[in-house]
Amino acid sequence: MNSLPYLDATAIERLVPVARAVQILEDALRAGLDPEDTPRRPIVELPAGQLLLMPAAAGRYAGLKAVTVAPANPGRGLPRIQGTYLLLDGETLTPLAAMDGLALTSLRTPAVSALAVRHLAAPDARDLLVFGTGPQAWGHVLALAEVRPVERVTLVGRDRSRAESLAGRCRARGLETLVLPASGEQVGEAVARADLIACCTTAREPLFPGKLAPDGATVVAVGSHEPDARELDDDLVARATLVVEARSAALAEAGDVVIPLRHGTITTDHLAGNLAELVAGRVAAGAGPRVFKSTGMAWEDLVVAAAAYEAWT
Repeated sequence: MNSLPYLDATAIERLVPVARAVQILEDALRAGLDPEDTPRRPIVELPAGQLLLMPAAAGRYAGLKAVTVAPANPGRGLPRIQGTYLLLDGETLTPLAAMDGLALTSLRTPAVSALAVRHLAAPDARDLLVFGTGPQAWGHVLALAEVRPVERVTLVGRDRSRAESLAGRCRARGLETLVLPASGEQVGEAVARADLIACCTTAREPLFPGKLAPDGATVVAVGSHEPDARELDDDLVARATLVVEARSAALAEAGDVVIPLRHGTITTDHLAGNLAELVAGRVAAGAGPRVFKSTGMAWEDLVVAAAAYEAWT
């Protein structure tokens, strides 16, 4: 019996550059993929963290990503999030390939954010503020620079050495880069001047006062997938044109949406649209900030995994 092909992180990065990932996600939505049809992912609580199972089917393929979230792992020198992806033939459900699930997550999450930014942000957005210093922070620098003319990056992180390391990578790409501590007046000033804000942290409480985000700025929040954790406060969400991947997922998993709903700050009518509606031009941005809240969905993994497989074969 032949062994199942395995695409590692290097292969995935080579086969599907981030700009390509943004475009294939948009193409899938324009072709009729409905994010609301994606099955809910079971989240299993384990002694060491969580196990997430993310199934999806679309077109010629089906697939399943198994992801683990182990909060204590960074202290052991291991990734907080790990995973494996299994791509299947859509008709026969025959396994076609296994892939590095973390690499898929690290690619598709910023690509989804970049797709939202492509349709939400001002065309001349140049000033990017990033909260976080991990793989998603770097991925968002790369992805957002593909869809907007980013010139300046400000990094906010708790670990100064990691922030400086990430700053070095940004500067190597010709980006003017500033590193700030996780709190203080400078952070507020950076929020107030930002065109784009990417929240890529494990925070469970808001990262900054939402009243500081300027009208017209675009904020993406990707760090949480739990209804009791959030990176954005009520004030920002209430002022913003709010777009989510899918209403069903956001109302179940996105604390940035669920908590303001619980507080009565917003109602479900405040959701301006999902990602498919945004791409189709059915979301009109208001005068305030624009917010895209992502929890990560299985259809995104499937679309990118299928593209990687087809490029490999």
